[in-house]
Amino acid sequence: MNTGMNTGTNSDGTGAGTAHEQTLPDWVRSRLGRRRPAAGARRVLSAIAAQPQQMSYASTSSVAAAAGVNVATVVRTAQQLGFSGWPALRAEIRSRYLSGLSASEVLSEHHEDAGQGPAWATLRRDLHNLKDLASLLDEAQVERVARTIHGAGTTLVLASGSFAAPGLQLSHLAQTIGHDVRLHRVGGTALFNAVSLLGPQDCLVVFQVWRTPREILHAMQVAAAAGTPIVLVSDQAREEVRELAAELVPMPSEGASMFPSLVAATTIVQAVVAALVACDPAAAAEWSDGVERLWSRFGLFPDPENLQ
Repeated sequence: MNTGMNTGTNSDGTGAGTAHEQTLPDWVRSRLGRRRPAAGARRVLSAIAAQPQQMSYASTSSVAAAAGVNVATVVRTAQQLGFSGWPALRAEIRSRYLSGLSASEVLSEHHEDAGQGPAWATLRRDLHNLKDLASLLDEAQVERVARTIHGAGTTLVLASGSFAAPGLQLSHLAQTIGHDVRLHRVGGTALFNAVSLLGPQDCLVVFQVWRTPREILHAMQVAAAAGTPIVLVSDQAREEVRELAAELVPMPSEGASMFPSLVAATTIVQAVVAALVACDPAAAAEWSDGVERLWSRFGLFPDPENLQ
């Protein structure tokens, strides 16, 4: 069976693709491992290496035309790298390309959209992100993530800076239906103290967007060593974290201006919370009702009838 890879050698005994692979990004070579891409796949990979900006938003047919191959070869190449298809690989290329830029360089990247106005440019970008997410989101995976959180004693949520926003949403809504889900936003010794308390019966959820502090990676390593299931919601499948995660939930994150968008991440959280409720709807409703009674008991919110 032709898998699109070969392990042939040159007349001097060296791998046929050695010279070619030296031009590939490290993450691509890592995914290839010891396999050697066949001729069509080599052309696709060469296009990715030579034109990362163009390939980061190209359609499947555009990539095929640029590489001089058919659409099926583009799809097979993506699958040989471990992606479901070209949209998933394209999202990885785009995220890695943008994460290598400074905020001002990202702004320049979006300069061609400046004529739209920031509001419409943002809306258009996030609609595009949601369209990409529709091709990436795996219903069965979302259900597995929900079951993991549902069965966990404690779920610790980690993220950095503004990227903690979907983590806050996850922790608050999960707590409202009776689950011990805690967003931890302090680094240093406090972070490692918190992670050291996790075990196989717990869960660690990490939101990784573009650039993530090294200490969060180290915290994942600590949790993995303790046997804690790790859910990674990320716009990149980086090698150093991919192997640590029990579930890697991919998402697009490109914004319309200088900073990443969290719309896709927020949508994933909404999906996970809905699946979490579905694990035991009666228990979720009962706990939520109890929480609302607690809020009312202490007058947490003003009475709508008395509002002026």
